[in-house]
Amino acid sequence: MNAIILSALWGVLMMYTGFATKNTRTVSVVALLGVLAVLVVNWMEYLGVSFFNIDTRGMLAYNGFGLIFNTVVLFSTLVYFLLSGREIEKAGKTPSDLYALIFFILSGISIIAGFKSLLMLFIGIEIISIPLYVLAGSDKSNLKSNEAALKYFLMGSFSTGIMLMGIAFLYGDAGTFYLEGVNAGLGALTPMKAIGMVLLLASMSFKVSAAPFHFWTPDVYDGTPTVFTSFMATIVKAAGFFAFLKLFETAFGKFQADWQVLMAVVATLTLVIGNITAVFQQSVKRMLSYSSIAQAGFMLLGVFAMNIFAKQGMILYFAAYSVATIGIFAVLSKFKDHSIDAFNGFAKKHPLVAFSMLICILSLAGIPLTAGFFAKYYMLLAVIKDGNFIWLAIVAILCAAVSVYYYFRVVQAMYFKEASHEEELEFSPSFRFILLGAAIIILVLGIHPDYLTGLL
Repeated sequence: MNAIILSALWGVLMMYTGFATKNTRTVSVVALLGVLAVLVVNWMEYLGVSFFNIDTRGMLAYNGFGLIFNTVVLFSTLVYFLLSGREIEKAGKTPSDLYALIFFILSGISIIAGFKSLLMLFIGIEIISIPLYVLAGSDKSNLKSNEAALKYFLMGSFSTGIMLMGIAFLYGDAGTFYLEGVNAGLGALTPMKAIGMVLLLASMSFKVSAAPFHFWTPDVYDGTPTVFTSFMATIVKAAGFFAFLKLFETAFGKFQADWQVLMAVVATLTLVIGNITAVFQQSVKRMLSYSSIAQAGFMLLGVFAMNIFAKQGMILYFAAYSVATIGIFAVLSKFKDHSIDAFNGFAKKHPLVAFSMLICILSLAGIPLTAGFFAKYYMLLAVIKDGNFIWLAIVAILCAAVSVYYYFRVVQAMYFKEASHEEELEFSPSFRFILLGAAIIILVLGIHPDYLTGLL
């Protein structure tokens, strides 16, 4: 509750900051202080100190898992602000409004971290989605950005309609919006509950860009300004997966055997389509868009298994994937040319930035000694411990092997190719230091994942 209230209030403060000063650096500093403050009060709530005791009639309730998830999200946002603050300042005439939208999204994510009712799930998802439509179209002079915003808005509206229809079916069956109430009753899955569950599965699959509901992702990610693609592909996606996991664990946990086959099919399609399509991409930005679909396939394994290893793996995956992807996108946003060839000889000109980016890429590929390796390991372990779908773990391992190929194309360009054309890039000392810090976090979590998983 601390994070919901403070992030919403800080969003309003950011709007007034835009009136008070035209200095973009001041606006960025206020935003940084804001996300730090929200991170601190969220951690205090984890330690048992709550500043806002509002009776939500049981519709919101926070446990350790939700608060640790929110901590990971807020820390990733802090890294995002530090690395991409300059790009946010350049993204529009009024960066204070863009920061305000991001704080409103964080408020929605904080609702997702503690929802116990289908109504709060809907409200949280919509508070996240509506500002994202604006951010996707924030580059008004770019036709691709306008197209991305329109596609995202239309597809998002349809998926929201599907979600509401699913909620209506579940309410008609259970007579309540509370997740425990939906899960209660007889052991058999009634037709109305089954229809509601499938509709919610389809809607949530859209939100996390899982196949076959992924078609919007490459175009929207490619058209959205790179600095906001980074936010959408990491922090927002993590919120979608947390909602997915909590919804199916709490509302449909009793019927896990009934929907596991469907979830296994969706996860397999997501893994295969995401990885195979990413192989053929020549644009790094578009390749990362398809790889985000592939990463979603791995995170779906956690929703599929829903055991303690899945929860630990999800938290680690959120941290590893978010920090690594934010780091890569922060570098990519400096480039005018997003093709793989644009990275030719990059390591010779900017060795420290290239090394940090290498660590981020290795983590996404799941190479040992990085956080991404243990994140994938926990997901595979969760599926194996479930015991009924060993073939799904084998498919995931094969797809992870495929992902190494397209990630290493960027590494090959940076370290083993000569620069084909000159593009002057400037990286400030603070940017290099923060990016190196992000790489060190990935390595530390790769050696000691228990630093994060142990909090659960």
